Amino acid sequence: MIKDLKDKENKIVKKTKIHEDAFIAESADVLGDVTIGEGSSVWYGAVVRGDMSYIKIGKYTNIQDNATVHVDTGMPCEIGDYTTVGHNAIVHGCKIGNNCLIGMGAIILNGAVIGDNSIIAAGALVTENAEIPPNSVVMGAPGKIRREVTEKDIETIRENAIRYEKLWRNEHIE
Repeated sequence: MIKDLKDKENKIVKKTKIHEDAFIAESADVLGDVTIGEGSSVWYGAVVRGDMSYIKIGKYTNIQDNATVHVDTGMPCEIGDYTTVGHNAIVHGCKIGNNCLIGMGAIILNGAVIGDNSIIAAGALVTENAEIPPNSVVMGAPGKIRREVTEKDIETIRENAIRYEKLWRNEHIE
């Protein structure tokens, strides 16, 4: 469901802006002040809710099944280009750079900043206001930087984003 948010007089107060060349699964919910870029996808059961602030999702980014992207008052959420948000991940009021991988079940809390080309491992917890430098691999709860990404990691992240774009184009257009 794609839905603008309205006030008591039924006036639109927060409008969704989804690029015409993006995929939103039928069972996904995209609500409020949300912008989704070209080639991006929001998969089955995912919730992207821009009610208390805005959400901006870049180009060729995928929000996988049952992931949640939400905001808080004064805490928007920005997700860069060619980024993957894995199944069941929670991304809340934070900024994620370009070409990142947020693993399945990872949690990123308000005010966190994830630098470009970073990997947040499956199940990792990035705490409030944490700053993860570019090219980092974060694991654990609470998340700690374990190493720098390799050139192969960076290629794999980009390939995964492109693979999801091809997947919805070739198999899932509703």
